[in-house]
Amino acid sequence: MATKTHTTNARQTARLQLKQELAREKAKKAKRRLITRIVTATVVIIVASLVAYGLWSARPTDSTAAVQAPAFTLKTTAGTTVSLSDYRGKAVILYFNEGAGCGACTQQMAGIEKDPGFAQAGITVLPIVMNTRAQIQPDLDSFGVKTPYLLDDGTVSKAYGTLGKGMHAGLPGHGFVLIDGAGIERWQGDYPSMWLDPATLLQTVKSKL
Repeated sequence: MATKTHTTNARQTARLQLKQELAREKAKKAKRRLITRIVTATVVIIVASLVAYGLWSARPTDSTAAVQAPAFTLKTTAGTTVSLSDYRGKAVILYFNEGAGCGACTQQMAGIEKDPGFAQAGITVLPIVMNTRAQIQPDLDSFGVKTPYLLDDGTVSKAYGTLGKGMHAGLPGHGFVLIDGAGIERWQGDYPSMWLDPATLLQTVKSKL
């Protein structure tokens, strides 16, 4: 009789231990599922935030200013010297860009050259890069750009607040500054997408003059 009772108790104990083990395993699985959900949700939030930030930072910025444009004198790829004062009485667009190695930047200037509207409107586009002639000339030749580039050591780019507006903190982004015939800044636009349709650029600057 005692043996039978002992066997019964052992079975009950075994069942209880099995139930407890199953309960613990179930709890572990539930915990793992919860952790997985939390990690997944966190990753989704992080990715969404990065995408949102990327879209925000890549948006074009547009500002209208009415201040005296900083004066400058720079050497060009043609071996000449250009001063902002040379264009007094004429509208000028300064095109700041990343320069050598940036195909989109040079293609932008090539597109501007092909649009006769700038010359017809009496607007001169001056591309400015932080390069030497030896560095930038191969890019100009590759895209067939004829306009001499102004060679900046960073002083002019900094004066116009263009540094760090693109992918590199120490270089200009992809932007334009409109200066009227009186030497007044009328508009500045930055385009991290690395392109602005020349016709849109022309329409924009004409509306600011």
